[in-house]
Amino acid sequence: MTQPEDLFKNLISHAKEYGFIFQSSEIYDGLSAVYDYGQNGALLKNNIRQYWWQSMVQLHENIVGIDAAIFMHPTTWKASGHVDAFSDPLIDNKDSKKRYRADVLIEEHVAKIEGKIEKEVEKAAKRFENFDEKMFRSTNARVLEYQKKIDDINARFKNALEKNDLAEVKQIIVDCEIVCPVSGSKNWTDVRQFNLMFSTQLGSVSEEASTIYLRPETAQGIFVNFLNVQKTGRMKIPFGIAQTGKAFRNEIVARQFIFRMREFEQMEMQFFIRPGTQKEWYDKWKETRLSWHKALGISEKKYRFHDHIKLAHYADAACDIEFEFPFGFKELEGIHSRSDFDLKQHEQFSGRKQQYFDPELNQSYIPYVIETSIGLDRMFLAIMASSLKEEKLEDGSERVVLSLPPQLAPIKAAIFPLVKKDGLPEIAEKIINDLKFDYNVTYDEKDTVGKRYRRQDAIGTPYCITVDHESLTDHCVTIRDRDTMKQERVAIDKLKSIIEQKVSLTSLLKKIA
Repeated sequence: MTQPEDLFKNLISHAKEYGFIFQSSEIYDGLSAVYDYGQNGALLKNNIRQYWWQSMVQLHENIVGIDAAIFMHPTTWKASGHVDAFSDPLIDNKDSKKRYRADVLIEEHVAKIEGKIEKEVEKAAKRFENFDEKMFRSTNARVLEYQKKIDDINARFKNALEKNDLAEVKQIIVDCEIVCPVSGSKNWTDVRQFNLMFSTQLGSVSEEASTIYLRPETAQGIFVNFLNVQKTGRMKIPFGIAQTGKAFRNEIVARQFIFRMREFEQMEMQFFIRPGTQKEWYDKWKETRLSWHKALGISEKKYRFHDHIKLAHYADAACDIEFEFPFGFKELEGIHSRSDFDLKQHEQFSGRKQQYFDPELNQSYIPYVIETSIGLDRMFLAIMASSLKEEKLEDGSERVVLSLPPQLAPIKAAIFPLVKKDGLPEIAEKIINDLKFDYNVTYDEKDTVGKRYRRQDAIGTPYCITVDHESLTDHCVTIRDRDTMKQERVAIDKLKSIIEQKVSLTSLLKKIA
């Protein structure tokens, strides 16, 4: 059985080999935790972005989209709390000289204990037919013991974070006997906070330049434009503002491929509501966002909700939609009830009112906000990880297939002439010219048709279309389905409608409308 770490290595290798992701500046030995998206990766990433954007903006009459600048006035980040509070608790191992996020070490330790509980439950289930009361009590006792450990650690950890007690955070690591993954030792330094924002200078002369920051999130660009959008769009509460774009964080412990990067892309929506209605909208957006993920056809077992142990300074409720990556369940999307913190802070620091007049209540107030925030790069990784498969075929051969949701696939169809002569390439060219206005399609005439199938399987192309000598007379082609590998003879003039049924983004959006 292939281990998760091996699957992850295969995924990273596959992503490079087939033009999805490259190490940034690779010819100069690369730049740590920064990646470039190749020709297929850029298309897949754009399709994911379009799925999110259309589901948010196109399907909701009360949600609009903006594109705010990366550079913002530095007071923005003072008001938002990022200057004073946007930091990670870091700890070093003195033997390996490696640095870790202290909170991640503790969370991974808790996850290992949860794994022990799952194993105990699995063992009990296998032995259920030969039920033994003594065995049942023994298993139950171990499960309760493990669960108590988890509860105790979480309670201590939450209390330490709320009090910003870094000494207690280290003590939890010591008491849990957490070891360095590299050295295996418990020789830890004290825990320190490290601010994650990148700073730079704005201005042509260094002496006159002012310090500004690369935005660590896209949300603040929405908040500072709240009144601009509300007034120009004549928006009424409740309404949302959506945005996609780059954000930057000086991650000291950047790892796990594109899961945690220093330059990444977010897809965020801030939903402005009446104070007092946040619980209702929070629950609604949790359900809505999980439905968006499920519509892709990925196993529901891959997703779970995880409530935050410590709430961010702006939140009165928060949870993550976690996804089971090859390295375990990790955050994919966050849903936060941000109260009125952000708009109130910007009102205070800017001196300009950030209030909305509600004609139904005949009063003005600062709206509360429900946020949905998903990392586009993490979504990319989740889709790739759940799609990459090695299959054994009936004839004993094997194939590597990227079973991407067809609507998100970089290339929708590949057109092959059986041979490079006899007028077959010309027919293939006509098919491409007919389809390319609606879909990304490609042409391939190199190697046997079987090898061409394998290349397209590896990049996730849903359909392969082969033009043969019979096509000259019957005006039909052979279309092959990526997932079933079934081949069917169809009329050339039917191709567009056949492809449309499987790859249209509209068909995906209708599942969640």
